[in-house]
Amino acid sequence: MFTLAQLASFVAVAEELHFGRAAARLHLTQPPLSRQIKLLEQEVGVTLLDRTGRTVKVTPAGRVFLTEARRILRLAEESSLAVRRIPTGAGGTLAVGFTAVSVHGYVQPFLRRIAEELPHVDLVLRELVTADQVEAIASGDIDLGFVRPPVIRAGLLSRVVHAERLLLAAPADDPFALRREQADVADLDGRALVMYSPVESRYFYELVLGLTARAQVRPRYVQYVSQVHTMLALVQAGIGLAIVPESATALHPDGVAFVDLADARSPVVELAATWRGSADNPALGRALALLPGPAALGLEPAWRPM
Repeated sequence: MFTLAQLASFVAVAEELHFGRAAARLHLTQPPLSRQIKLLEQEVGVTLLDRTGRTVKVTPAGRVFLTEARRILRLAEESSLAVRRIPTGAGGTLAVGFTAVSVHGYVQPFLRRIAEELPHVDLVLRELVTADQVEAIASGDIDLGFVRPPVIRAGLLSRVVHAERLLLAAPADDPFALRREQADVADLDGRALVMYSPVESRYFYELVLGLTARAQVRPRYVQYVSQVHTMLALVQAGIGLAIVPESATALHPDGVAFVDLADARSPVVELAATWRGSADNPALGRALALLPGPAALGLEPAWRPM
């Protein structure tokens, strides 16, 4: 099999069309350069250069081979650079998990920052509920996950990176939306409410359950779902109201209004970055350096018809 040195010798002569200039370019003398070309031609079984008299011409076969030789040399150089980037975390692969609604909030700008600051890191993205992310991180299937806290699993570390409000999602013609004022949780008593699944969406289930319990109200839970976009579709269809994280407004569902909750004790929705403490992927270390500290956000009231 031909060597990279033979390919580089051939490319230099083919581009310079002069053995002397090609030898100088490669910091060689002409005899070893000529030997490299002869060995290459013997290996491929065709004449690549026509050395008639004092001139050097590239044969038809040589012109085809020149394109391939350049491509092979370029790939070899890029591969070498990619490998050298891995120990510093500037290259390699990073598998990132996230919940469905979080990608419309914090996760989206974080991924954009990764792409900007670590352009040679290949991202592998996976949408998973929190429980599945925890399992995938623990097994090493993903490097970094964005989950709902708390994360209670030996060997895993986590940090809260974002906090947002809960809002009431209502049909645009519902009295909650038409009043254009904050919604009192007490007014949810007896109202149809699309609720989170206590299994797949336990975090949000417990938030909403605690919110209504503190207000001593009993909504009518008409459906149980695990994904916020499904919940908004049901609100859009008039099935009921829903309590959703503020990032859900990025989904822009037609006919749905987002209304602030008046309850000052309304809990915030937290998002945590989670990873294995024993992880040895250098790209993970670079990604963690881009995370903020624990979020403490000022949340301004607003009414958002959609």
